[in-house]
Amino acid sequence: MDARFNMFENEIAAKFFKRFANTAMVLHQSPLPRSTQELVSLRASQINGCGWCIDMHTKDAAAAGESALRLNLVAAWRESTVFTEAEQAALALAEEGTRLADAHHGVSDGTWAEVRKHYDDDQIAALVCLVSMINAANRLAVIVHQRGGSYEPGMFAAAFD
Repeated sequence: MDARFNMFENEIAAKFFKRFANTAMVLHQSPLPRSTQELVSLRASQINGCGWCIDMHTKDAAAAGESALRLNLVAAWRESTVFTEAEQAALALAEEGTRLADAHHGVSDGTWAEVRKHYDDDQIAALVCLVSMINAANRLAVIVHQRGGSYEPGMFAAAFD
């Protein structure tokens, strides 16, 4: 299946993506560990079935030194021993924040307490914004059927200029 619409060649979409990328840069420069950012983005993308974002975040994480073992176990992080308690809290927040329609309570008090235990206010702000941003990115890509497989790490670096 080909993409329904080429968002990369449309003027309005290009303007939007430039601003989206600049917003994402705020998160990349935040004190939230980059590895946590990639794991959270990967997990939300898996839940949303976004092949483009799964491709991007798997490759970006690997290029930044993330192990294949941890990347392969993100989908089963609760049944794995390779994630820290802080990463588990972030992954739980990502799941609950992504599955809003599936869970009437949204993010549980227990998950929020774990996030508060492991992250400071700036990291929490970045984490909440990241979950929101990756869900928006997933929706953009899924709506137009942007397929995974062609992403190369760093290919959007110019968008941050």
